[in-house]
Amino acid sequence: MNEEQNVLLEVTDLKTHFPVGKSIFGKAKGAVKAVDGISFVLREGETLGVVGESGCGKSTTGRSILQLIKPTSGSVKFKGQEVTNLKGDEMRKLRSEMQIVFQDPYASLNPRMTISAILHEALETHQIGKTKKEREQRIQELLEVVGLNKSHASRYPHEFSGGQRQRIGIARAIAVNPKLIIADEPVSALDVSVQAQVVNLFEDLQKSLGLTYIFIAHDLSVVKHVSDRIAVMYLGRMVEVSNKKDLFANPLHPYTQALMSAVPVPDPSIKKERIILEGDVPSPANPPAGCPFNPRCKFAMDACRSVKPRQIEAEAGHFVSCHLYDPEIMKSEQKRDMPVPV
Repeated sequence: MNEEQNVLLEVTDLKTHFPVGKSIFGKAKGAVKAVDGISFVLREGETLGVVGESGCGKSTTGRSILQLIKPTSGSVKFKGQEVTNLKGDEMRKLRSEMQIVFQDPYASLNPRMTISAILHEALETHQIGKTKKEREQRIQELLEVVGLNKSHASRYPHEFSGGQRQRIGIARAIAVNPKLIIADEPVSALDVSVQAQVVNLFEDLQKSLGLTYIFIAHDLSVVKHVSDRIAVMYLGRMVEVSNKKDLFANPLHPYTQALMSAVPVPDPSIKKERIILEGDVPSPANPPAGCPFNPRCKFAMDACRSVKPRQIEAEAGHFVSCHLYDPEIMKSEQKRDMPVPV
């Protein structure tokens, strides 16, 4: 990634909380903190992979950026423009530049519409193509670009395989010439043999169309293949962000280390210690005080149970939210001789 590339997306302290339960006065008793204060920058042409366990807030993050879910607080700037306060026509215009590819390609396509009608709807909504003939020509081009036959335009979603349906979802996303695509676990519902084809399609489209991706997945091998940088999420927070080479070579956060230890190694002669995390993931409706990972972390200190860790640039471009790398916390804890995870 070139540091001189223009910043396309800037997310600052984004929070999305869902109220749960109501008191007799009509006020919410609590909230599910699906996204609880994340910040990152995405540059043009870059792919940011987002990984983490199910329920960690990956998909909610993507939808909150696109304003499909209204964030509770925080800032989302797209090309320098704040999007959290946009409404109506202003938001509609911006949607042509920010698109999403959903996890389930069948549920995201209207079963009563032909593929031509699905793509035509996207083009007409964003006023792409002056005439119906121009839009039909555009639809045929889109189908060929994603590896489908233009004769498929008259068919319905149920007549396609899962991989083909996902290609249609990708065609719909690129139909409006977006700058940013959020791919929300786009290959997790597909067979392994088809996953590689779809991932390669994403890469080809990025090169030919100059796209920028946020690629959400739980499969580390897929994320490693497609991403420039990787963000690791745990309980609504990004605990580590780094370029993929540094992250896989030297994971800093104890949670990232546990994830990496579970990745199979092709060479049976290489012995790798498996890190087994104790306990379950805490509920996002009642997260622990301090660091959200502290109940499962063998390195947890007193500060971990009371103070939220700040994002530290432990190495150049390698950010981690962990007290073990915060000099101020380590000094106050007087734990300088404490073993830092490697």
